[in-house]
Amino acid sequence: MQSNNFFKNNWFTLTMVFGMVAGAITGWVWPGATVLEPLGTIFINLMFCVVVPLVFFSIASAVANMVSARKAGKVMGTTVVTFLCTAAIAALIMYVIVRVVGVVPVGFEALEPAEAEAVDVTKLIINFFTKPDFTELFSRRAILPLIVAAILFGFGVQMAGGKETMTAKLLADINACLMKTMRLITYYAPIGFFGFFAYLVATFGPEFLKGYGRTLVIYYVVAFVYMFVFAPIYARFGGGKGAEKVMWQHLFAPAAVSFGTCSSVATIPTNMEACEDTGVSKDVSEIVIPLGATMHMDGSAMSAIIKVAFLFAFFGQDFSTGRAILAIIVAVFSSVAMSGIPGGGGTGEMVLCSIFFPEQLALALPIAWALGDLVDPPATMVNAAMDYVSTYIVSKYVDGKDWLQRALAARSAQAESESVSE
Repeated sequence: MQSNNFFKNNWFTLTMVFGMVAGAITGWVWPGATVLEPLGTIFINLMFCVVVPLVFFSIASAVANMVSARKAGKVMGTTVVTFLCTAAIAALIMYVIVRVVGVVPVGFEALEPAEAEAVDVTKLIINFFTKPDFTELFSRRAILPLIVAAILFGFGVQMAGGKETMTAKLLADINACLMKTMRLITYYAPIGFFGFFAYLVATFGPEFLKGYGRTLVIYYVVAFVYMFVFAPIYARFGGGKGAEKVMWQHLFAPAAVSFGTCSSVATIPTNMEACEDTGVSKDVSEIVIPLGATMHMDGSAMSAIIKVAFLFAFFGQDFSTGRAILAIIVAVFSSVAMSGIPGGGGTGEMVLCSIFFPEQLALALPIAWALGDLVDPPATMVNAAMDYVSTYIVSKYVDGKDWLQRALAARSAQAESESVSE
Protein backbone atom coordinates (compact mmCIF):
# COMPACT_ATOMS: atom_id res chain seq x y z
CA MET A 1 0.00 0.00 0.00
CA GLN A 2 2.84 2.41 0.89
CA SER A 3 4.52 1.63 -2.42
CA ASN A 4 1.31 2.39 -4.31
CA ASN A 5 0.88 5.66 -2.40
CA PHE A 6 4.48 6.64 -3.17
CA PHE A 7 3.99 6.19 -6.90
CA LYS A 8 0.59 7.91 -6.76
CA ASN A 9 1.99 10.95 -4.92
CA ASN A 10 5.14 11.20 -7.02
CA TRP A 11 4.05 10.02 -10.46
CA PHE A 12 4.69 13.36 -12.12
CA THR A 13 8.22 13.72 -10.75
CA LEU A 14 9.01 10.08 -11.55
CA THR A 15 7.77 10.31 -15.13
CA MET A 16 9.63 13.59 -15.58
CA VAL A 17 12.83 11.99 -14.32
CA PHE A 18 12.28 9.01 -16.60
CA GLY A 19 11.73 11.30 -19.59
CA MET A 20 14.84 13.32 -18.76
CA VAL A 21 17.04 10.28 -18.23
CA ALA A 22 15.75 8.52 -21.35
CA GLY A 23 16.23 11.69 -23.38
CA ALA A 24 19.73 12.26 -22.01
CA ILE A 25 20.76 8.69 -22.82
CA THR A 26 19.29 8.99 -26.30
CA GLY A 27 21.16 12.25 -26.89
CA TRP A 28 24.36 10.73 -25.53
CA VAL A 29 24.38 7.68 -27.81
CA TRP A 30 22.73 9.27 -30.86
CA PRO A 31 24.15 12.59 -32.09
CA GLY A 32 21.20 12.86 -34.47
CA ALA A 33 18.83 13.25 -31.50
CA THR A 34 18.74 16.97 -32.25
CA VAL A 35 15.82 16.12 -34.58
CA LEU A 36 13.73 15.46 -31.45
CA GLU A 37 13.78 19.14 -30.48
CA PRO A 38 10.19 19.72 -31.73
CA LEU A 39 8.88 17.36 -29.02
CA GLY A 40 10.25 19.73 -26.38
CA THR A 41 9.28 22.89 -28.24
CA ILE A 42 5.64 21.79 -28.39
CA PHE A 43 5.57 21.39 -24.62
CA ILE A 44 7.27 24.76 -24.05
CA ASN A 45 4.86 26.57 -26.37
CA LEU A 46 1.83 24.98 -24.70
CA MET A 47 3.10 26.08 -21.30
CA PHE A 48 3.81 29.61 -22.51
CA CYS A 49 0.26 29.94 -23.83
CA VAL A 50 -1.41 28.81 -20.60
CA VAL A 51 0.84 30.19 -17.87
CA VAL A 52 0.17 33.89 -18.60
CA PRO A 53 -3.64 33.81 -18.20
CA LEU A 54 -3.23 31.31 -15.36
CA VAL A 55 -1.08 33.77 -13.40
CA PHE A 56 -3.58 36.60 -13.82
CA PHE A 57 -6.76 34.67 -13.05
CA SER A 58 -5.35 32.62 -10.17
CA ILE A 59 -4.02 35.67 -8.30
CA ALA A 60 -6.98 37.94 -9.09
CA SER A 61 -9.37 35.18 -8.05
CA ALA A 62 -7.55 34.55 -4.78
CA VAL A 63 -7.62 38.24 -3.80
CA ALA A 64 -11.19 38.82 -4.98
CA ASN A 65 -12.53 35.84 -3.02
CA MET A 66 -10.54 36.28 0.17
CA VAL A 67 -12.10 37.00 3.58
CA SER A 68 -10.19 39.41 5.89
CA ALA A 69 -10.38 39.38 9.67
CA ARG A 70 -9.51 42.65 11.43
CA LYS A 71 -8.41 40.91 14.62
CA ALA A 72 -5.88 38.91 12.64
CA GLY A 73 -4.04 42.03 11.45
CA LYS A 74 -1.19 41.77 13.93
CA VAL A 75 -0.78 38.05 13.34
CA MET A 76 -0.75 38.46 9.57
CA GLY A 77 1.69 41.36 9.68
CA THR A 78 4.11 39.49 11.92
CA THR A 79 3.71 36.37 9.81
CA VAL A 80 4.57 38.11 6.54
CA VAL A 81 7.63 39.81 8.06
CA THR A 82 8.79 36.46 9.44
CA PHE A 83 8.35 34.77 6.07
CA LEU A 84 10.28 37.51 4.26
CA CYS A 85 13.16 37.44 6.75
CA THR A 86 13.62 33.67 6.78
CA ALA A 87 13.34 33.46 2.98
CA ALA A 88 15.98 36.18 2.60
CA ILE A 89 18.30 34.35 5.00
CA ALA A 90 17.81 31.09 3.10
CA ALA A 91 18.50 32.75 -0.26
CA LEU A 92 21.60 34.51 1.07
CA ILE A 93 22.99 31.26 2.51
CA MET A 94 22.51 29.48 -0.81
CA TYR A 95 24.18 32.32 -2.68
CA VAL A 96 27.26 32.18 -0.44
CA ILE A 97 27.48 28.41 -0.88
CA VAL A 98 27.17 28.43 -4.68
CA ARG A 99 29.79 31.18 -4.87
CA VAL A 100 32.21 29.20 -2.70
CA VAL A 101 31.53 25.69 -4.01
CA GLY A 102 30.27 26.33 -7.54
CA VAL A 103 27.33 24.52 -9.13
CA VAL A 104 29.15 23.14 -12.18
CA PRO A 105 32.33 21.04 -12.32
CA VAL A 106 35.70 22.53 -13.20
CA GLY A 107 36.22 22.49 -16.95
CA PHE A 108 32.51 22.83 -17.73
CA GLU A 109 32.23 24.36 -21.19
CA ALA A 110 29.68 27.16 -21.02
CA LEU A 111 27.95 28.84 -23.90
CA GLU A 112 29.35 32.09 -25.20
CA PRO A 113 28.07 34.94 -23.02
CA ALA A 114 25.69 37.38 -24.57
CA GLU A 115 26.60 41.04 -24.92
CA ALA A 116 25.96 42.78 -21.62
CA GLU A 117 24.20 46.12 -21.87
CA ALA A 118 24.32 48.93 -19.33
CA VAL A 119 21.39 48.75 -16.94
CA ASP A 120 19.26 51.83 -16.32
CA VAL A 121 18.08 51.35 -12.72
CA THR A 122 15.11 53.70 -13.12
CA LYS A 123 13.84 51.90 -16.21
CA LEU A 124 14.50 48.55 -14.55
CA ILE A 125 12.28 49.47 -11.59
CA ILE A 126 9.53 50.87 -13.84
CA ASN A 127 9.51 47.81 -16.12
CA PHE A 128 9.81 45.53 -13.12
CA PHE A 129 6.28 46.39 -11.95
CA THR A 130 4.46 48.15 -14.82
CA LYS A 131 3.91 48.31 -18.56
CA PRO A 132 2.85 51.37 -20.57
CA ASP A 133 0.10 49.54 -22.46
CA PHE A 134 -2.59 47.12 -21.27
CA THR A 135 -1.94 44.69 -24.13
CA GLU A 136 1.71 44.37 -23.08
CA LEU A 137 0.66 42.85 -19.75
CA PHE A 138 -0.45 39.58 -21.30
CA SER A 139 2.99 38.40 -22.28
CA ARG A 140 5.42 35.93 -20.77
CA ARG A 141 7.95 38.78 -20.75
CA ALA A 142 5.80 40.84 -18.36
CA ILE A 143 4.95 38.41 -15.57
CA LEU A 144 5.72 40.76 -12.66
CA PRO A 145 3.64 43.67 -14.05
CA LEU A 146 0.89 41.14 -14.74
CA ILE A 147 0.98 40.01 -11.10
CA VAL A 148 0.74 43.62 -9.91
CA ALA A 149 -2.24 44.19 -12.22
CA ALA A 150 -3.90 40.98 -10.98
CA ILE A 151 -3.52 42.03 -7.34
CA LEU A 152 -4.93 45.49 -8.01
CA PHE A 153 -7.85 44.06 -9.98
CA GLY A 154 -8.52 41.52 -7.24
CA PHE A 155 -8.71 44.26 -4.62
CA GLY A 156 -10.95 46.26 -6.94
CA VAL A 157 -13.37 43.32 -7.02
CA GLN A 158 -13.02 43.00 -3.24
CA MET A 159 -14.05 46.65 -2.80
CA ALA A 160 -17.03 46.12 -5.10
CA GLY A 161 -18.44 43.29 -3.00
CA GLY A 162 -15.79 40.59 -2.92
CA LYS A 163 -16.73 36.97 -3.41
CA GLU A 164 -20.42 37.82 -3.62
CA THR A 165 -19.91 39.57 -6.97
CA MET A 166 -20.38 37.80 -10.28
CA THR A 167 -16.88 38.89 -11.28
CA ALA A 168 -15.29 37.04 -8.37
CA LYS A 169 -17.22 33.89 -9.24
CA LEU A 170 -16.23 34.24 -12.90
CA LEU A 171 -12.56 34.63 -11.97
CA ALA A 172 -12.72 31.50 -9.82
CA ASP A 173 -14.46 29.56 -12.58
CA ILE A 174 -11.94 30.58 -15.25
CA ASN A 175 -9.07 29.75 -12.90
CA ALA A 176 -10.48 26.27 -12.29
CA CYS A 177 -10.77 25.68 -16.03
CA LEU A 178 -7.21 26.85 -16.63
CA MET A 179 -5.96 24.47 -13.95
CA LYS A 180 -7.67 21.56 -15.72
CA THR A 181 -6.04 22.71 -18.94
CA MET A 182 -2.66 22.79 -17.22
CA ARG A 183 -3.21 19.24 -16.00
CA LEU A 184 -3.85 18.08 -19.54
CA ILE A 185 -0.58 19.64 -20.66
CA THR A 186 1.36 17.94 -17.84
CA TYR A 187 0.40 14.54 -19.26
CA TYR A 188 2.54 15.43 -22.25
CA ALA A 189 5.43 16.76 -20.12
CA PRO A 190 7.50 13.51 -19.98
CA ILE A 191 7.48 13.32 -23.78
CA GLY A 192 8.40 16.99 -24.02
CA PHE A 193 11.28 16.60 -21.61
CA PHE A 194 12.44 13.46 -23.42
CA GLY A 195 12.73 15.43 -26.65
CA PHE A 196 14.24 18.47 -24.97
CA PHE A 197 16.97 16.59 -23.09
CA ALA A 198 17.77 14.40 -26.09
CA TYR A 199 18.33 17.58 -28.08
CA LEU A 200 20.21 19.28 -25.22
CA VAL A 201 22.68 16.46 -24.59
CA ALA A 202 23.20 15.77 -28.30
CA THR A 203 23.92 19.46 -28.82
CA PHE A 204 25.94 20.40 -25.74
CA GLY A 205 27.37 17.05 -24.65
CA PRO A 206 27.50 15.02 -21.41
CA GLU A 207 29.21 17.82 -19.46
CA PHE A 208 25.76 19.35 -19.13
CA LEU A 209 24.58 16.32 -17.13
CA LYS A 210 27.61 16.50 -14.87
CA GLY A 211 26.66 20.06 -14.04
CA TYR A 212 23.11 18.99 -13.18
CA GLY A 213 24.33 16.22 -10.89
CA ARG A 214 26.62 18.55 -8.94
CA THR A 215 23.85 21.11 -8.58
CA LEU A 216 21.40 18.54 -7.20
CA VAL A 217 23.89 17.19 -4.67
CA ILE A 218 24.62 20.72 -3.43
CA TYR A 219 20.92 21.55 -3.09
CA TYR A 220 19.93 18.34 -1.27
CA VAL A 221 22.79 18.68 1.23
CA VAL A 222 22.14 22.39 1.88
CA ALA A 223 18.37 21.83 2.28
CA PHE A 224 18.82 19.22 5.01
CA VAL A 225 21.60 21.17 6.75
CA TYR A 226 19.49 24.35 6.67
CA MET A 227 16.56 22.58 8.31
CA PHE A 228 18.66 20.88 10.99
CA VAL A 229 20.65 24.04 11.83
CA PHE A 230 18.22 26.93 11.42
CA ALA A 231 14.99 25.28 12.61
CA PRO A 232 16.29 25.00 16.22
CA ILE A 233 17.73 28.54 16.02
CA TYR A 234 14.35 29.96 14.99
CA ALA A 235 12.57 27.82 17.58
CA ARG A 236 14.86 29.07 20.37
CA PHE A 237 14.40 32.66 19.22
CA GLY A 238 10.61 32.33 19.24
CA GLY A 239 10.03 29.95 22.13
CA GLY A 240 12.90 30.60 24.52
CA LYS A 241 14.81 28.04 26.55
CA GLY A 242 13.81 24.45 25.88
CA ALA A 243 11.99 25.26 22.64
CA GLU A 244 14.43 23.26 20.52
CA LYS A 245 13.60 20.05 22.37
CA VAL A 246 9.86 20.62 21.95
CA MET A 247 10.36 21.42 18.27
CA TRP A 248 12.29 18.21 17.55
CA GLN A 249 9.43 16.22 19.07
CA HIS A 250 7.02 17.55 16.44
CA LEU A 251 9.06 18.61 13.41
CA PHE A 252 9.61 15.30 11.66
CA ALA A 253 5.96 14.49 10.97
CA PRO A 254 5.30 17.56 8.77
CA ALA A 255 8.78 17.24 7.25
CA ALA A 256 8.15 13.61 6.26
CA VAL A 257 4.66 14.28 4.89
CA SER A 258 5.85 17.22 2.80
CA PHE A 259 8.87 15.33 1.45
CA GLY A 260 6.68 12.40 0.42
CA THR A 261 3.82 14.40 -1.11
CA CYS A 262 5.82 17.39 -2.46
CA SER A 263 2.93 19.55 -1.26
CA SER A 264 2.93 22.15 1.51
CA VAL A 265 -0.86 22.31 1.30
CA ALA A 266 -1.13 18.56 1.90
CA THR A 267 0.91 19.08 5.08
CA ILE A 268 -1.49 21.60 6.63
CA PRO A 269 -3.39 19.03 8.79
CA THR A 270 -0.11 17.54 10.08
CA ASN A 271 1.31 20.98 10.82
CA MET A 272 -1.89 22.06 12.60
CA GLU A 273 -1.76 18.93 14.75
CA ALA A 274 1.91 19.58 15.54
CA CYS A 275 1.05 23.15 16.59
CA GLU A 276 -1.79 21.97 18.82
CA ASP A 277 0.46 19.39 20.51
CA THR A 278 3.13 22.07 21.00
CA GLY A 279 0.76 24.56 22.61
CA VAL A 280 0.60 27.16 19.83
CA SER A 281 -2.66 29.11 20.10
CA LYS A 282 -5.25 28.58 17.40
CA ASP A 283 -5.28 32.33 16.72
CA VAL A 284 -1.69 31.89 15.51
CA SER A 285 -1.70 28.42 13.97
CA GLU A 286 -4.91 28.90 11.98
CA ILE A 287 -3.37 31.89 10.21
CA VAL A 288 0.35 31.05 10.04
CA ILE A 289 0.01 27.47 8.78
CA PRO A 290 -2.43 28.09 5.89
CA LEU A 291 -0.54 31.26 4.90
CA GLY A 292 2.74 29.42 5.21
CA ALA A 293 1.57 26.65 2.92
CA THR A 294 1.09 29.22 0.19
CA MET A 295 3.58 31.98 1.04
CA HIS A 296 6.43 30.67 3.19
CA MET A 297 8.97 29.09 0.85
CA ASP A 298 12.51 29.07 2.25
CA GLY A 299 13.27 25.99 0.18
CA SER A 300 11.93 27.67 -2.93
CA ALA A 301 14.05 30.77 -2.27
CA MET A 302 17.15 28.56 -2.07
CA SER A 303 16.19 26.71 -5.24
CA ALA A 304 15.68 30.01 -7.07
CA ILE A 305 19.26 31.05 -6.27
CA ILE A 306 20.78 27.75 -7.31
CA LYS A 307 18.81 27.79 -10.59
CA VAL A 308 20.05 31.28 -11.41
CA ALA A 309 23.62 30.35 -10.45
CA PHE A 310 23.48 27.26 -12.65
CA LEU A 311 22.09 29.20 -15.61
CA PHE A 312 24.67 31.97 -15.23
CA ALA A 313 27.40 29.32 -15.36
CA PHE A 314 25.69 27.56 -18.26
CA PHE A 315 25.48 30.73 -20.34
CA GLY A 316 29.00 31.84 -19.39
CA GLN A 317 27.91 34.94 -17.46
CA ASP A 318 29.35 36.38 -14.27
CA PHE A 319 27.11 36.03 -11.23
CA SER A 320 28.40 39.32 -9.84
CA THR A 321 27.42 41.02 -6.60
CA GLY A 322 24.98 43.44 -8.23
CA ARG A 323 23.18 40.68 -10.06
CA ALA A 324 23.30 38.52 -6.95
CA ILE A 325 21.49 41.17 -4.91
CA LEU A 326 18.79 41.39 -7.58
CA ALA A 327 18.62 37.58 -7.70
CA ILE A 328 18.10 37.38 -3.92
CA ILE A 329 15.35 40.02 -4.08
CA VAL A 330 13.61 38.20 -6.93
CA ALA A 331 14.08 34.84 -5.20
CA VAL A 332 12.44 36.11 -2.01
CA PHE A 333 9.65 37.83 -3.91
CA SER A 334 8.96 34.82 -6.13
CA SER A 335 9.01 32.39 -3.21
CA VAL A 336 6.68 34.48 -1.03
CA ALA A 337 4.38 36.00 -3.65
CA MET A 338 4.14 33.30 -6.30
CA SER A 339 4.58 29.89 -4.75
CA GLY A 340 1.11 30.06 -3.23
CA ILE A 341 -0.67 30.15 -6.57
CA PRO A 342 -1.31 26.95 -8.51
CA GLY A 343 1.72 26.40 -10.67
CA GLY A 344 3.46 29.17 -8.75
CA GLY A 345 6.83 27.43 -8.80
CA GLY A 346 6.83 27.45 -12.59
CA THR A 347 5.79 31.10 -12.52
CA GLY A 348 8.72 31.96 -10.27
CA GLU A 349 11.08 30.22 -12.66
CA MET A 350 9.62 32.18 -15.55
CA VAL A 351 10.14 35.43 -13.67
CA LEU A 352 13.76 34.53 -12.91
CA CYS A 353 14.49 33.53 -16.50
CA SER A 354 12.68 36.50 -18.06
CA ILE A 355 14.67 38.94 -15.89
CA PHE A 356 18.11 37.40 -16.19
CA PHE A 357 17.96 35.52 -19.51
CA PRO A 358 15.38 37.23 -21.74
CA GLU A 359 17.25 36.39 -24.94
CA GLN A 360 17.79 32.73 -23.96
CA LEU A 361 14.32 32.24 -22.42
CA ALA A 362 13.32 29.26 -24.57
CA LEU A 363 16.42 27.37 -23.42
CA ALA A 364 16.77 28.68 -19.86
CA LEU A 365 13.16 28.06 -18.78
CA PRO A 366 13.05 24.27 -19.41
CA ILE A 367 16.37 23.90 -17.57
CA ALA A 368 14.98 25.84 -14.60
CA TRP A 369 11.75 23.79 -14.72
CA ALA A 370 13.72 20.56 -14.72
CA LEU A 371 15.85 21.66 -11.77
CA GLY A 372 12.69 22.76 -9.97
CA ASP A 373 11.09 19.33 -10.34
CA LEU A 374 14.23 17.50 -9.21
CA VAL A 375 14.70 19.58 -6.05
CA ASP A 376 10.97 19.69 -5.24
CA PRO A 377 10.97 17.05 -2.42
CA PRO A 378 13.63 18.68 -0.21
CA ALA A 379 12.42 22.18 -1.13
CA THR A 380 8.87 21.34 0.00
CA MET A 381 10.24 19.67 3.12
CA VAL A 382 12.06 22.87 4.10
CA ASN A 383 9.00 24.97 3.23
CA ALA A 384 6.59 22.96 5.38
CA ALA A 385 8.97 22.38 8.30
CA MET A 386 9.68 26.10 8.52
CA ASP A 387 5.93 26.82 8.49
CA TYR A 388 5.69 24.97 11.80
CA VAL A 389 8.79 26.65 13.25
CA SER A 390 7.52 30.08 12.20
CA THR A 391 4.58 29.70 14.60
CA TYR A 392 7.12 29.94 17.43
CA ILE A 393 8.33 33.34 16.22
CA VAL A 394 4.84 34.71 15.57
CA SER A 395 3.64 33.45 18.97
CA LYS A 396 6.48 35.36 20.67
CA TYR A 397 5.22 38.68 19.33
CA VAL A 398 1.51 37.91 19.60
CA ASP A 399 1.22 35.90 22.85
CA GLY A 400 4.35 37.01 24.71
CA LYS A 401 7.91 35.75 25.14
CA ASP A 402 6.90 33.05 27.64
CA TRP A 403 4.04 31.61 25.55
CA LEU A 404 5.63 28.17 25.30
CA GLN A 405 6.47 27.93 29.00
CA ARG A 406 2.89 28.90 29.90
CA ALA A 407 1.52 26.35 27.45
CA LEU A 408 3.74 23.60 28.84
CA ALA A 409 2.85 24.54 32.43
CA ALA A 410 -0.86 24.49 31.63
CA ARG A 411 -0.52 21.09 30.00
CA SER A 412 1.43 19.74 32.95
CA ALA A 413 -1.20 21.04 35.39
CA GLN A 414 -3.96 19.47 33.32
CA ALA A 415 -2.13 16.13 33.28
CA GLU A 416 -1.70 16.24 37.08
CA SER A 417 -5.37 17.10 37.56
CA GLU A 418 -6.44 14.19 35.39
CA SER A 419 -4.07 11.88 37.28
CA VAL A 420 -5.54 12.93 40.66
CA SER A 421 -9.12 12.51 39.45
CA GLU A 422 -8.35 8.96 38.35
